[in-house]
Amino acid sequence: PFVDFSGPGQVVAAEMAVQDFGGSVLGRPIRILSADDQNKADIASATARRWFDVEGAEALVGGGNSSCALAILNVARSAGKSFMISAAGNPALSGTDCSPISTHWAYDTHAQATATGTHLTDKPGESWFFVTSDYAFGHALERDAAAVVQKLGGKVAGSVRAPLGTPDFSSFLLQAQASKARTIGLAVAGHDLINIIKQAGEFGVGAAGSGQRLAGLTLFSSDLPGLGLQSAQGLVSAESFYWD
Repeated sequence: PFVDFSGPGQVVAAEMAVQDFGGSVLGRPIRILSADDQNKADIASATARRWFDVEGAEALVGGGNSSCALAILNVARSAGKSFMISAAGNPALSGTDCSPISTHWAYDTHAQATATGTHLTDKPGESWFFVTSDYAFGHALERDAAAVVQKLGGKVAGSVRAPLGTPDFSSFLLQAQASKARTIGLAVAGHDLINIIKQAGEFGVGAAGSGQRLAGLTLFSSDLPGLGLQSAQGLVSAESFYWD
């Protein structure tokens, strides 16, 4: 589900950075290892442990989804190795689980939710309904967005949680539609976000004149080619980084 922003492109970016840096540090060649964590925390932590203990890795970059990143952080902390988190968004990574060996890079759910939630909760009583990815990242994103909405005088009409990798969001979208909430906050990411936005268009959820709108709480510019212009019409989102 997250291949577009934490898959092979991330590996290529690291390799390009090594090339730009000159290929070595302190006279030692820089070697890039990569693996697919399959969005499973046990695989992520086992891979990190093998790299640190067997392969002699000095640092780890990436981290996949938030559950995987939190698991890797525990391994890196015990090994005393550096970990730069560049994909996961749970704010615990730079909050309650902050570590001297880790750096949380670019974005987190608090920043995303606060920016989008503040923009769309423009008057008291504004109502929200959340469709949330059912793991650490989604839970944090819904929590942070709900907090800012309620702080500004809005209300949360309800929420529903969808398993990671859900192919059919129709039942979740119909619940959101039935809530009559003005804004449907999509606390999902990657291919799941693209799928739910496209399926919302098929059901007319969030369409012009429907009285509802969609908020992509973690929509990245890299998602737009997969969405297409028609499906992306009217979407509101915040970006932590833009190319220009």
